[in-house]
Amino acid sequence: MIKRIAQTAGFTGLLAALLLTLLQSFWVSPLILQAETFEKTEPVAEVHEHAAGTAAHTHDAEAWEPEDGWQRVVSTTGGNLVVAVGFALMLAGLYTLRAPTKTSQGLLWGLAGYATFVLAPTMGLPPELPGTAAADLASRQTWWIGTAASTAAGLALIVFSRHWLMKILGVAILAVPHVIGAPQPEVHSMLAPEALEAQFKIASQLTNVAFWLALGLISAWLFRRKNAGQYHA
Repeated sequence: MIKRIAQTAGFTGLLAALLLTLLQSFWVSPLILQAETFEKTEPVAEVHEHAAGTAAHTHDAEAWEPEDGWQRVVSTTGGNLVVAVGFALMLAGLYTLRAPTKTSQGLLWGLAGYATFVLAPTMGLPPELPGTAAADLASRQTWWIGTAASTAAGLALIVFSRHWLMKILGVAILAVPHVIGAPQPEVHSMLAPEALEAQFKIASQLTNVAFWLALGLISAWLFRRKNAGQYHA
């Protein structure tokens, strides 16, 4: 069982990570590079204050960042691979509890993953281009984790519970983090134009949809294939 989970997650994560990197390279990364030009040409000294009372931030000239070209692609691919394998391990583990009866069910698992880890969190914390003011990092991370956990629990109750009271409870759990609200900066500001930010949000959502659908579909296909092979062995 462990071997089957690991093999499913490994192959699924690799293929999904390559797809995500390809989509990001042609759609998302150019938008980030364009936004970085606004950040790097900001005519301000080393320390910037966006407004009275907001935390200042500094630009460290010595900080390393991948150069445009192969370094950025390799670092992006590596990060995507780690994330994709982790999510694929999660899906494969869930399949041991509720195995998909057909490959197309993987699309539903993929949509659930997208709703849990992308759609719900970005309703409060949308993807940001470089040069965008943001709230405290620890507060955002805490809210993100809570929102993902709440969404996963709420969806599980709605989909798998048979009693209508439990389904209502699931809806309530889904709403809790959004009622609380995501942490926001004291002053909303960004260096990139609003049109560029809008393009970035759309590109981020669509590339993540494609990533999660591929992750669900490939993992379900591989898991069912290996499961059938085990029974025929």
